[in-house]
Amino acid sequence: IFDYGRNEDGAFYYVMEYLPGLSLAELVERHGPMPAGRVIYLLRQACDALQEAHESGLVHRDIKPANLMAAYRGGLHDVSKLLDFGLVKTLSEDGPAAHLSREGTVAGSPLYMAPEQIMHTHEPDRRTDIYGLGAVAYFMLTGRPPFHGDNAMAVMIAHVRDVVTPPSQLRPEVAA
Repeated sequence: IFDYGRNEDGAFYYVMEYLPGLSLAELVERHGPMPAGRVIYLLRQACDALQEAHESGLVHRDIKPANLMAAYRGGLHDVSKLLDFGLVKTLSEDGPAAHLSREGTVAGSPLYMAPEQIMHTHEPDRRTDIYGLGAVAYFMLTGRPPFHGDNAMAVMIAHVRDVVTPPSQLRPEVAA
């Protein structure tokens, strides 16, 4: 957010960066799975964005294709942007700070959610976001999330219990 305030009528406003391009969800939906080189190119940038967030003490907790953008910026295509910090959680040096979600709730998108978010085995941290980014990579390479099911609970159980099918088994051109 670059600026915010109220207009003359009293309505709140905020100003954000204009990002022409497509989310990774839209990109894969329109054009199918991506070649590994393009996946690596986009995700390296996303890793840089996550590193900056993590170094600032923030855990995103909702990494998914819809929250990553392949934008056109500065005359360059495929500039990766990490969006929607609506579920962000802050971490202190000694561990997690105040909870931003209510106790007993699950925060995130089931198709890309880390097992610890589902099971509450420990507080979400950097590894939570890295798991989500790995699930996004899987989607980019295969055109589908790592796990799917009839409902959100079935998908979450699969993240905790099941072994994912290697992308190379779904798309032989993806290196093992």
